[in-house]
Amino acid sequence: MPKRLLSGVIVSAHSKTIVVEVTNRVRHKLYKKIIKRSKRYHAHDENNAHKIGDMVTIQESRPISKIKSWIIHDPKLEGSK
Repeated sequence: MPKRLLSGVIVSAHSKTIVVEVTNRVRHKLYKKIIKRSKRYHAHDENNAHKIGDMVTIQESRPISKIKSWIIHDPKLEGSK
């Protein structure tokens, strides 16, 4: 089964952990108006290479800690495997 990919903006960065806010646009069930829904994901950043405000893509992975189940997706490394 393929792993999910999500794109978002980094809103917080700590030691080897980043918080990525992913915003989706959905249609309201009753009023049919387009609204934004945001969710925050904790992701693993091994080299602390990213900073607040960066646009990143994260990939679902095995649980790394209690709250981290996502890693930074780098398409360059994907082809080398």
